[in-house]
Amino acid sequence: MATVTYDKATRVYPGSEVASVDSLDIAVEDGEFLVFVGPSGCGKSTSLRMLAGLEEINSGRILIGDRDVTNLSPKDRDVAMVFQNYALYPHMSVADNMGFALKIAGTPKAEIRTRVEEAAKILDLTEYLDRKPAKLSGGQRQRVAMGRAIVRQPQVFLMDEPLSNLDAKLRVQTRTQIASLQRRLGVTTVYVTHDQVEAMTMGDRVAVLKDGVLQQCDSPRNMYDRPNNVFVAGFIGSPAMNLLELPVADGGVKLGQSIYPVSRDALSAAGSSVTLGVRPEDLVPNSNGEGIPVEVDVVEELGADAYVYGRTNAGRDDDLQIVARVDGRRVPDKGTTVHFTPKGDHIHLFSAESGERIDNESPNTVSAPSLQQ
Repeated sequence: MATVTYDKATRVYPGSEVASVDSLDIAVEDGEFLVFVGPSGCGKSTSLRMLAGLEEINSGRILIGDRDVTNLSPKDRDVAMVFQNYALYPHMSVADNMGFALKIAGTPKAEIRTRVEEAAKILDLTEYLDRKPAKLSGGQRQRVAMGRAIVRQPQVFLMDEPLSNLDAKLRVQTRTQIASLQRRLGVTTVYVTHDQVEAMTMGDRVAVLKDGVLQQCDSPRNMYDRPNNVFVAGFIGSPAMNLLELPVADGGVKLGQSIYPVSRDALSAAGSSVTLGVRPEDLVPNSNGEGIPVEVDVVEELGADAYVYGRTNAGRDDDLQIVARVDGRRVPDKGTTVHFTPKGDHIHLFSAESGERIDNESPNTVSAPSLQQ
């Protein structure tokens, strides 16, 4: 087990002038589960492959523990990788697949068998050790790939979207098993996914990438409650945070006919307009006709909860899209207009120009402001 450090690690592919990963700076603690997440092409898989030694680093360093592994070959880095397609040998049994790396390394047969049986017990694969991969389900093959990594007893586990080939139900079940297994083994793990729900439920910390640049690396809760910028705010959370670009008025942000109070410091940082963010669960239906008027387009019923998708002009010339969570047993009809009031202490402000977070914290700011008519 060991720490992992990306020290301004950069990767530029031949023929490209733009870095796929640009000056990545992250320190992963011993035994930590770190998840890279972001849209396609953001550099998350490249970051993992740089750590594995499968991609060259153009500048910066990567350390595993106190050892600089930047120029070491993959076999000398003491890492084990679980790939998206599992990469199992079809002609070998489960036991032979799991123990193959140890066999190549010259490990005695008795030790190989012991390690394989121990890993199979952990992963509930004991009864499948003599089967070929073709006789296994997708979930079982994924566990065999995990077992092959476990028997090597590496310092670091690397996982590149290992659940993407599984169906939705099995994916939820397996991600719980992986997170539980990692905590039992205590091995430092770096995991890549495009699924932000997967990232939030599995990682001790989540690193969000965009265009090869790290946007935020934080605990799932901090990232959800205090996103660094508009991109993280819109990417983390399902459904996504409502982001409304609104004009600044005297003493606050103008939202329709209402004013949301903003501190002087925040106003001075905002300029003439800000992006106001509020999550769907923080919009409260208001039967008094106050707040944001939303014309309902679609209602997505999920049982206990429902999501209302609608439009509001919020005092602007064009319509803004709004999503709100409501009681699943008290849903509005399509085509009706519903008023919502944001929970004042759960509103986020971002610079309309840079997209960076603006902190609205001041002694002069009401601690839990409501919209003022």
